[in-house]
Amino acid sequence: MTRLQSAVRRRRAVAAAGAVSAGLLVLSACDKPTPMSTITVGDSSVSAEATCGGEDKALSTKALTDCLKDTDIETITVDPDKAVGFGVDPDVADQRWTILMNGQPLLEDTKKTYQTIPGNVFFNAQYGAQGDTTLVSVRAGDGKKNSNTATGLWNFRLKKKDD
Repeated sequence: MTRLQSAVRRRRAVAAAGAVSAGLLVLSACDKPTPMSTITVGDSSVSAEATCGGEDKALSTKALTDCLKDTDIETITVDPDKAVGFGVDPDVADQRWTILMNGQPLLEDTKKTYQTIPGNVFFNAQYGAQGDTTLVSVRAGDGKKNSNTATGLWNFRLKKKDD
């Protein structure tokens, strides 16, 4: 190997090491994404990071109320005859979570990572539904059973499938 080839290889190695270091520096400056929540209906699903919170800090009542008004949220079409599955990251499950329908708890909180609810519940006036769309939220808790403290909220809109 000639001196020229050896020098070229060293320069490439130094350049590659510099690129890797620069990439790691950029990644370390990024915020850690919040845990995900997913809704599944049949073979369709939507996922989202927290609409509010999601970082294990208690949210104020005002922050929760404002968060429930957010309109930039994922939408999924629901056949009322199908089950709707809700999934959360294990970190969220460890802190207990529940499903809210139009801001009101639909079930007791749980430590499971997945729950299903019949689709017709979300369009039934008996459960507070109004019309063909429903705001559904996943509310992360503080780890205490039946606590009203929320540390994160993931909002989704369920749209009733046309017959």
